Amino acid sequence: MAISWYPGHMHKASKELVKIMRETQAVIEVLDARIPESSCNPLLASIREQLPYIRILNKADLADPDITHAWQKHFDKEANCACLINGRDKPLSKASLVQAAKRLIKKTDGSKFSKVQLVIEGIPNVGKSSLLNQLMDRKVARTGNEPAVTRGQQRVKLDDSWYLIDTPGMLWPKLADQDSAYRLAVTGTIRSTAVQSDDVAWFLAELLLEKYPSRLADRYRLNNTNIKTEELFDLIAKLRGSLRRGGGADINKTAEILLNDFRSGKLGKFSLETPPQ
Repeated sequence: MAISWYPGHMHKASKELVKIMRETQAVIEVLDARIPESSCNPLLASIREQLPYIRILNKADLADPDITHAWQKHFDKEANCACLINGRDKPLSKASLVQAAKRLIKKTDGSKFSKVQLVIEGIPNVGKSSLLNQLMDRKVARTGNEPAVTRGQQRVKLDDSWYLIDTPGMLWPKLADQDSAYRLAVTGTIRSTAVQSDDVAWFLAELLLEKYPSRLADRYRLNNTNIKTEELFDLIAKLRGSLRRGGGADINKTAEILLNDFRSGKLGKFSLETPPQ
């Protein structure tokens, strides 16, 4: 299955993003710490042009901490860029974000601003709205388990002279790299109605059997991990009771079980991408 999802509101959001960049001093891009490369929006680089930017590796509590810190070092080497980490175990504070932005803007632009506008951007379901609520210590953005919850821009005040513009989650029109597209689907970036859950879960199962077989054994009480994907689905279905009449696995229900266990962290901490050497 070729994965692609680009609703009309995302096209509108990209146009609006171009407009507000004229009055913006720095850009914040929220990435999924499990897939930092796949969750980087290539459109943003052309839109922000030479503006300094902060990358936040979000959902770090679901990712391998060593690999997350390796990604942080990798991004910190980029020009005009700073990288921060956020997770439930170590939440990023508003003060830390503002401090990093001040250092970055001062380093890249010697001029002084009486008021500073930051734009926060990210792909759908990357946790941007939850992060914004966390930074403000109150609910200012709608959150949900499905992507595309935020549909319009909103402006919040960080302090007396710092403002933050929240923007809708945005993908790019054509997902050319289908491996990356599947990783996006596995983490819940692409709306469930636009993909086949059994196809996405099959991709995840093959990946986990190859790289993390012990995690599957612990979660699903497997005696042997040298099995095929179809056998894994059958074993999960028997353990969780997602069987069809006749005893075979209900593929859709079993796929949802595997995907939910991965996305919630019940399977453990995973990093599906490592930084280039």
